[in-house]
Amino acid sequence: MEDSMSDPFRPDVLRGKRILVTGGGTGLGKELSRAFVARGAAVHICGRRPAVLEQTVAELGAQAQHGGAIEAHVCDVREAEQIESMVETIWQTGPLTGLVNNAAANFIAPSTEISPRGFAAVRSTVMDGALFSTLACGRRWIEQGLPGSVVSMLVTWVWTGSAYVLPSAMAKTAVHAMTMSLAVEWGRHGIRVNAVAPGPFPTDSAWEKLSPIPKANVGAVSSEQVPMRRFGRMEELSNLLTLLQSDGCNYLTGQNIAIDGGHHLAAPSTFADLSQLTASDWAEAKAVVRSRAEAEKAERAAGK
Repeated sequence: MEDSMSDPFRPDVLRGKRILVTGGGTGLGKELSRAFVARGAAVHICGRRPAVLEQTVAELGAQAQHGGAIEAHVCDVREAEQIESMVETIWQTGPLTGLVNNAAANFIAPSTEISPRGFAAVRSTVMDGALFSTLACGRRWIEQGLPGSVVSMLVTWVWTGSAYVLPSAMAKTAVHAMTMSLAVEWGRHGIRVNAVAPGPFPTDSAWEKLSPIPKANVGAVSSEQVPMRRFGRMEELSNLLTLLQSDGCNYLTGQNIAIDGGHHLAAPSTFADLSQLTASDWAEAKAVVRSRAEAEKAERAAGK
């Protein structure tokens, strides 16, 4: 039986905060935005699908409390120019106080089958997107003498590596390096740069690509391998991000905080067990992932 949780924060703990969440229309980004808005923050979300963003704004806007609000921006974080334009638009109504680099892409595959295009799709979203977004905000904070808080959503593979998700493992490790580097470089400006490494927090958009068939339900996406014997709950993750975006930990920077029930300490917590899949299993998984990717592409083309 799971223990119940009470809110550990003052209800309006984020009142006055202005936070950009990349990839905030779905998955973890949506749930983090939900918590920020409910706690009084003015939240900006971005993504590539207008209809998804509009639906999220309508849903979360109705849940806003303590002066919270939400606004959406259509933006491809793989393109530095689009990020710069979006951040400039946001700044016209007031500077951001925080950034959550949440936009991500991932899929399981044997590394020998990864195409340059497939690698670029993950790298550009995860690594380039985090860098471009962080620099767009950081430059403005430094120029205006303002503090800021950057939190990048990583994975525990930055410490352990993981087979079968090589592009993500490489890109996330690069963002981990960026976190440590900028924490030192920007510390004197009052800008905190941290990262969070969630364990398995199931979301539809991620699980469809990481566990597309029953045989792919291995360590990294299995609650059975977590010492606490359960998946993470969204409120647990949003509580940590709320702390990092609040004024409650201003001396914390340069850290990658694992929130995974001890998962990465108790192997297997990666996708290594996918080595048991046969060629036909991989073909089935690839077909499922490709079908979902084509559906998302069609939705973007239709403006959904």
